[in-house]
Amino acid sequence: MEWIQWFGEHFIGMFDAGGKQFMDLMTGIVPTLVVLLTFTYAMIKFIGEERVNKVIQFAAKYTLLRYTLMPILSILLLTNPMAYTFGRFLPEKQKPAFFDSLVTFFHPVTALFPYANAGELFVYLGIANGIKEAGYPISDLAVRYFLIAIVIMLLRGVITELITKYLAKRMEANS
Repeated sequence: MEWIQWFGEHFIGMFDAGGKQFMDLMTGIVPTLVVLLTFTYAMIKFIGEERVNKVIQFAAKYTLLRYTLMPILSILLLTNPMAYTFGRFLPEKQKPAFFDSLVTFFHPVTALFPYANAGELFVYLGIANGIKEAGYPISDLAVRYFLIAIVIMLLRGVITELITKYLAKRMEANS
């Protein structure tokens, strides 16, 4: 009987804790995310969707831009999971490398632009809280995350493109 009583109290307690967490989000990060997302879509409307598409088509032609500018813009403008749609500007042989560079950037982008991939925000906030408790500024961490991610996504994009080309040639030779 005591076990049932304990279970009933703690079962409701779990939902109480969830409700408190939800309210913390609704009064904390959610309004910021909504404003950032609204700003991004307003900028797209102001600049013009056609112009944004032209910039992406231009970037798709060059390896350096394809694995840096394209993923950055796709995540910032469309957020996760819509960011994958920028792959439509690429030939099939470059899509795996674009996907690899894009997913490399999903976590680090939350440091400066939390709306872009809110699902990963808890990871960054966990690390940021540790850095803050250690007495270091969080802004330095955010900038370092962002910059090193650009380098890593370029490397991963180029390497994945080379691997894809190698495997495609190998498959052609075997057919």
